Amino acid sequence: MESLGSHVLSRYATIAIDIATRIARGEYREGQKIFGRSTLAGKYNVSPETIRRALTLLQDTGIVQVSPGVGVVVKSQKAAEAFLAECGQRQVLRDMQERLHHLLRERDRINSEIEKLMNELLDYTFKMAGNLQRIEEIRVLPTSPLVGKSLAEAEFRAKTGSTILAIYRGGEEILSPQADTVIQSGDVLIVLAPPELKEQVYNLVNGTAAKQ
Repeated sequence: MESLGSHVLSRYATIAIDIATRIARGEYREGQKIFGRSTLAGKYNVSPETIRRALTLLQDTGIVQVSPGVGVVVKSQKAAEAFLAECGQRQVLRDMQERLHHLLRERDRINSEIEKLMNELLDYTFKMAGNLQRIEEIRVLPTSPLVGKSLAEAEFRAKTGSTILAIYRGGEEILSPQADTVIQSGDVLIVLAPPELKEQVYNLVNGTAAKQ
């Protein structure tokens, strides 16, 4: 049987489906001789080769019998019904595939828009942060009251309104440290703080005033 799996049905397959539909409806009865190839070619306004391919498809599926000198005879109404059912299933699959491809393209477009908007948001956030806040580097002295405390225990953000962006420790960088990260002597805190709270931040870390 020739494949009907292409996205757009070829002309011969469309003709085969039309003839099978007429047989399934009883317009052409079993044993009845239907039009010859030339007549069918004129009826559907296609070439004899296209009709030949359509009839070959119908014959391969047991719907008609094509015999030289006899013509095209309807062989089985049930075969026509089964053929149409299969075509219907294939059409459903094609529709689902088309819808899936459309959704995947739409998803890619949305993801691209989301990524673009996120980048714009990050750029804007950093620009605003640069305008409204400053990044400070504060080394934790051995005498700091924060040594041995976690960020949560130090209540750094609650007391200063500032954010620890990272911690440099022994040549390594801890980005976006978690609340349970313990502060150690010698740590360098990278802090994002409003300018007016700069001295308060230094006082909390080491009990000393900020360096100008």
